[in-house]
Amino acid sequence: MTCYDRRDLGLLLLRLGAGGVLAAHGAQKLFGWFGGGGLEGTGAAMESMGYTPGKASATAAGLSEGGGGALLALGLATPAAGAAAAGAMVAASAVLQPNGFFADGGGYEYAASLGLTAAGLAVTGPGRLSLDHLLGDTLNRGWMVPVAFGVTAAATLAVVGARNKRVRLAAEGEQETLFDE
Repeated sequence: MTCYDRRDLGLLLLRLGAGGVLAAHGAQKLFGWFGGGGLEGTGAAMESMGYTPGKASATAAGLSEGGGGALLALGLATPAAGAAAAGAMVAASAVLQPNGFFADGGGYEYAASLGLTAAGLAVTGPGRLSLDHLLGDTLNRGWMVPVAFGVTAAATLAVVGARNKRVRLAAEGEQETLFDE
């Protein structure tokens, strides 16, 4: 019998897939790699979506996706990594939600799938084929899961709530302008 089982291999594949995709998206935001806008372009896009200040929002999103994704792929600090990535995907879903669920219509399907995968890995843990396991799970303790999700939820609610308020106020201002004409 080997020291690794199917579960460990499955978790490794999930971590590499979801973590790799998240890390690539973060690299687009932070560095402009893979056709991304970098901090300047992503910052401008974030401003247009209601996330202000744009450059700080791009940095936070890039670090959450890029850092969280890289750590998930490595299986290191898995509760924090998964929670951070999931929080970033909630923020992305908030922008995409008006377009409906399915990605082919611009919806939040893809962001929700990545976020749920990251959250599931944070809760389940990385398995034995991970740096967390190699390091004796010092950064992967059971108590870290609710703490990581609690901190991430508070930050995500504050950021998305402020963004939604800005978008709502801007829409109300546009409606007033239309009625004034």
